[in-house]
Amino acid sequence: MLSERRLKVLRAIVQDYVGTEEPVGSKALTERHNLGVSPATVRNDMAALEDEGFIAQPHTSAGRIPTDKGYRLFVDKLAGVKPMTAPERRAIQNFLEGAVDLDDVVARTVRLLAQLTRQVAVVQYPSLTRSTVRHVELLSLAPARLMLVLITDTGRVEQRMVDCPAPFGEASLADLRARLNSRVAGRRFADVPGLVEDLPEAFEAEDRGTVSTVLSTLLETLVEENEERLMIGGTANLTRFGHDFPLTIRPVLEALEEQVVLLKLLGEAKDPGVTVRIGHENAHEGLNSTSVVSVGYGSGGEAVAKLGVVGPTRMDYPGTMGAVRAVARYVGQILAES
Repeated sequence: MLSERRLKVLRAIVQDYVGTEEPVGSKALTERHNLGVSPATVRNDMAALEDEGFIAQPHTSAGRIPTDKGYRLFVDKLAGVKPMTAPERRAIQNFLEGAVDLDDVVARTVRLLAQLTRQVAVVQYPSLTRSTVRHVELLSLAPARLMLVLITDTGRVEQRMVDCPAPFGEASLADLRARLNSRVAGRRFADVPGLVEDLPEAFEAEDRGTVSTVLSTLLETLVEENEERLMIGGTANLTRFGHDFPLTIRPVLEALEEQVVLLKLLGEAKDPGVTVRIGHENAHEGLNSTSVVSVGYGSGGEAVAKLGVVGPTRMDYPGTMGAVRAVARYVGQILAES
């Protein structure tokens, strides 16, 4: 365990390096921070921090910079989450409240996160598997053709055409709509198959084929794999940090183009707290020079998806964690009210 004093020195090094982009020397530290000890003592502390792998010397005769291990200790032990100011919170709320539908909510969230943090923003669409059914609408398009509209609690709308094996009358359609919603509205997707399996038996023999067709279309919609959609924005922000990436920015940009990589980066949605992955903690090699700050969002206290930012390891962690958490909270409120 590091002594309290050495933790203070590490915190000061991280703060100065993030703020100035320059390696930090002992003289600058004692001038800028009230550490209460001499420059010689600070030099000794820095030597000990370097021996233990928390800081490193980028080139000879320079100061020191934090390593991934140093940033990790800073995030875990030393950095609080910086709360947003009241005007910032109002601005977030006003910007997100103008959204007209789920696509607009996600697009606005990406723009907002990229602007607030000046990093790359990534927002996962709410996952169908973690959603509940708000309403199922059935519309007659022709005597033997229907449209099924599934509306989820997160405001997501899925439409499917249904070709019926026989003509299906308006009275039967109204009956099916009412029975279906009485069983599935407010229920989790995972529960729906068991709730509707005996529904065809409630109908006349000539209508059962159509009811079964509608139900199989509904169940296909619930399990479709197109659910893991993402939106990304603010990639141009990375160009401001060119010197933070040791060789080139290209591996980072290539990794950001791979949806599977991004979904793994954001992590499991069921973990609602703020997660920070630093440097080599990111399994994808192209992202070893980046940090990822992510958090779950959703309505009613349950996370249905993740959002977060990707930037260089030299990141304002308290500010970024605060922004990501605040935006997630407001997105959750909007989904709950939509």
